[in-house]
Amino acid sequence: MKKNLITIKEFIDQSIGEWKSIRSTHTLAFQEFENTNASLIISYKNIESKKVLEIKNRFKFAKNISFAIQISWKSMSEWPTENKSQESNTILIFIPEDEYTGTLIKDKGYVEQIPSSSRYIMDESNTFNIETEYNSTISEEKIWFLSENVRSRYSVIKSKINKGILQTSHATEIRKIII
Repeated sequence: MKKNLITIKEFIDQSIGEWKSIRSTHTLAFQEFENTNASLIISYKNIESKKVLEIKNRFKFAKNISFAIQISWKSMSEWPTENKSQESNTILIFIPEDEYTGTLIKDKGYVEQIPSSSRYIMDESNTFNIETEYNSTISEEKIWFLSENVRSRYSVIKSKINKGILQTSHATEIRKIII
């Protein structure tokens, strides 16, 4: 069955490029939602670069790094009380167990802006699944391709204490095509 799956490397190869993201976030505890538009750039990062080695050393991983990527973004929130612009980037380092599963280390997390370590798996539907345990929350993300140039991303953030769902979000990401 696994021979029909794409590997994590193939998934990332398909993800490299510039994307427009349209995201809706639902904060359940406060019954609020936020819409965000963003531009994303996903690119490979040299595994021997100073920043990648700093992150690897912080986590004290003896295993070999397969590859690393950088995700940079500029976003504009449509939060009801104010429009908020934000710009940042993060580095993700892939340490595989096999072609479909492994550990992902990041210089800053998706939910809590701290260095984090995640488990990842490519499942039977070619969905990239990431689970991260932070100090007070657990994040579950799923990313899959709807077509060659359209990705979908879904996340759930849960309380670490009682596993209650705090927030959900869904993003549609459209590749910028240069003609």
